Amino acid sequence: MHLAHLRLRDFRNYARLDVDFGPGFHLVLGDNAQGKTNVLEAIYLLATLRSFRGVGGAQMVRHGARGYFVGGRLVASTEHQLKMFWSAGEKKLSLDDQPVKRLTDYYGRMRCVVFCTEDLQLVKGTGRIRRRFIDLLLAQTPGNYLTTLQRYLSALQSRNALLKKPDPDPAVIGPFTQELITAGNQLMQGRHELVPRLSALARLAYRRISNDAEELRITYAPSVKGDFSVELAQSAARERMMRVTMVGPHRDELHLLLNDKPAAQYASEGQKRSLAIALKMAQAEYLTGLTGTPPILLIDDVMGELDARRRAGLMPLLERAEHARGQVFMTCTQENWPRELGRRLRRWQVHQAVLTAGPETQPA
Repeated sequence: MHLAHLRLRDFRNYARLDVDFGPGFHLVLGDNAQGKTNVLEAIYLLATLRSFRGVGGAQMVRHGARGYFVGGRLVASTEHQLKMFWSAGEKKLSLDDQPVKRLTDYYGRMRCVVFCTEDLQLVKGTGRIRRRFIDLLLAQTPGNYLTTLQRYLSALQSRNALLKKPDPDPAVIGPFTQELITAGNQLMQGRHELVPRLSALARLAYRRISNDAEELRITYAPSVKGDFSVELAQSAARERMMRVTMVGPHRDELHLLLNDKPAAQYASEGQKRSLAIALKMAQAEYLTGLTGTPPILLIDDVMGELDARRRAGLMPLLERAEHARGQVFMTCTQENWPRELGRRLRRWQVHQAVLTAGPETQPA
């Protein structure tokens, strides 16, 4: 799988960009604030419909423009045209020039894994960030997880709106409660099946980049401990008091443990960074094993922040992507470009939102 063409209009600092990419390793060089990360953000946006920077559509529109356009041509077992337009008053998403009516028809066509400084929030941030991480991974895999998640969130929103009324009618809440239970049980089953596999992959990745310094373990901690319907009934009094649904998959947690201690509280900054990278490596390995093809890897200016050992731990992942004719995009400044990469790569130079192709470099 690779992105063969990227088109941007009024996206971030790019007024317009049309560029072709082949499979392989792409090194995007440039000073800060020139537009390197914006290219990776646009690619990730095409795949997931969200920014890895955690911002909304308005923040991605070029100053003075009314909206942005991001499009691409994806080459996998078949070719696909992906297009999206966003403005304050209009949103369009198309696949092969046909409007996308259901997100399940679009999601998973293009699979990306991003490595960026924001990944530290997977360790240091709230449970919501970790839930989003596993939800995105499950949504990118075959099956109906995304549809189930949409059903659950819709029922949760409606149920919470009713609970906020002065005297909510149980008969009116009942159908939403039943939908919550049905969809919620399916979500928890998917998470229960995923987390042990993800934990095993992350443990191996952490060993590679930390030199077996600590043992990583990931456990799934669902909000529901037993029967979902029973626990909802038991929480009815608290729900009336708090005016919100108190139990369910929307309150699940993913516990990240180093030597059986919570990483957020006890790990050093270096350990947290290694753990975040291990999680993303596990995400990429999981998608590769499930689909048979590696996802597009986006590495945003993090290699220069890592020591040689942690960089070396990432190399097998990059090499597998290259051998499978996958695609890797890495941004660096001229100063922190990891010279030991020593691989065949295509250099790109970014200066004031102009992307210029450099020569293809052969391995030393």
